Amino acid sequence: MFLYQTVQENKKSNQINERSSGWEKLQLNCNLLNARCAGWPRQETSTGWAAERKGSVKAVLLLFDSLNRHCLSPYGCGWTDTPNFQRLAAHSVQFGRCYAGSLPCMPARRELHTGRYNFLHRSWGPLEPFDDSMPELLKQGGVYTHLISDHQHYWEDGGATYHTRYNSWECVRGQEGDPWKARACPPELLPHFGQASAQDVVNRMYFGAGKEQPLDTVFRLSREFLRDNHADDRWLLHIEPFDPHEPFFTTPQEGLCSPDDYDGLPFDWPPYSRVSEPPEAAAHARKQYGRLLERCDRCLGQLLDDFDRYGLWEDTMLIVTTDHGFLLGEHGWWAKNRPPFYEEIAHLPLFLWDPRSRRAGETRDALVQTVDLAPTLLGFFGFPAPPDMQGHDLGPVMERGGAVREAALFGMHGAHICVTDGRYVLMRADRPDVPLYDYTLLPLRQRARCSPDELQALALTGPFRFTKGCKVLEIPIARGFYPCMSTAEGENRDLLFDLSTDPAQEHPLSDPEQERRLLALMRRLMEENDAPAWQYVRAGLTEEGLS
Repeated sequence: MFLYQTVQENKKSNQINERSSGWEKLQLNCNLLNARCAGWPRQETSTGWAAERKGSVKAVLLLFDSLNRHCLSPYGCGWTDTPNFQRLAAHSVQFGRCYAGSLPCMPARRELHTGRYNFLHRSWGPLEPFDDSMPELLKQGGVYTHLISDHQHYWEDGGATYHTRYNSWECVRGQEGDPWKARACPPELLPHFGQASAQDVVNRMYFGAGKEQPLDTVFRLSREFLRDNHADDRWLLHIEPFDPHEPFFTTPQEGLCSPDDYDGLPFDWPPYSRVSEPPEAAAHARKQYGRLLERCDRCLGQLLDDFDRYGLWEDTMLIVTTDHGFLLGEHGWWAKNRPPFYEEIAHLPLFLWDPRSRRAGETRDALVQTVDLAPTLLGFFGFPAPPDMQGHDLGPVMERGGAVREAALFGMHGAHICVTDGRYVLMRADRPDVPLYDYTLLPLRQRARCSPDELQALALTGPFRFTKGCKVLEIPIARGFYPCMSTAEGENRDLLFDLSTDPAQEHPLSDPEQERRLLALMRRLMEENDAPAWQYVRAGLTEEGLS
């Protein structure tokens, strides 16, 4: 019925355009759009609110990158100063057991759009032609969607189909070596610890001391959106700052972290490797992260001020979370991807304000994941999640508490496959000599197209249950195809932890009974997600039994 109605409205719109002045066309087309938005079918939610409420329905999704849960005061951190995260916790529900699904950056964002795991079928890459996209579904249903981000991976080959799913977007340039400002003769890199790039040095020239940094620009533009649109109805604002992702660059006078008298080589961009720097340099890098995190906290405070100023708490959902964490020397490692996916990487902060239930200053222990955000936002606006989405609408758990899932998968393509029930975490390493494949219809890597050599051995296979009848390309890929996203030598081992007795994951268990139970959960979740057969072999889940 809705599609037929839309066709009829389009015909009427064409007739109007033939005989109306420019201003009349604009006014009449706006009226048609508003009528169309009002007529979109709504689903019944846990409270019936989205279906029955006559007032406004809006949402803000704030997704930081590499926001460490264990570095925030609401989660017990004492060495950083994050009063606005504390303020947020007092005005929202704080989730204690939120886990990533697919790592790292763009795989997590594919989950944010699709509500299903990415890492069982593909590495880093764009949204596929068959993927459901939460912001696009909202856009098609009459909800205005806007993205503001300085996350430069959106305008690389492997992220090029995400931002175009929104009605509009604003891209802020300059982060992490983004090819932004031009220098035909690149500057020479000075001695340093960790990573550095000439492009990053050039970019920093344009947002150095006393100037607006990309993080500030993202929040300035976000505040402009709220200033201009707070009185309007049915919009989603997706704010996505790249910080506190490395490099941990911020001007010294901005930091509120404890004073740092470090005078060694520059070090604000840790390598994806084991910690090998002098202790004073490692401590300096951690403080650099703390300073950048505190700058993020101040920006969050500006957003919360706007929620107060415009009365957005009355009708606007607010979700604040991240894609993954970042090791700051824990387990002897910097960064992510190379070591196993410890709690510091996979266990995420999540704060959620829902104006329907109005729960604030409360916590929830339900086991939730990134894949739950898409169905939660769709449900808030009154739309059912498509059948291929496997996440859960968190509206009911916000209102009444209770469980969401028995167990959760997380991992990275070609690396550990992990499962947790919220207490135990089992990480299964690669078994040797098992081929690795990407399944895609858009053969792109992070910053490049797949080469002709890579595509020589491709085959057409499938379809999978979620590809909507489409066969896909099966492309063999080598282990270590992207060095920064492959398990380091010596780290490819099975691990079992009991978080109730070993929250720092320092003492792996040997418990065959728990391992068998978790392997059965892992296998069930992989089957539900239509994992390819070789993934079971990789994880030691053979047809003959669990090994």
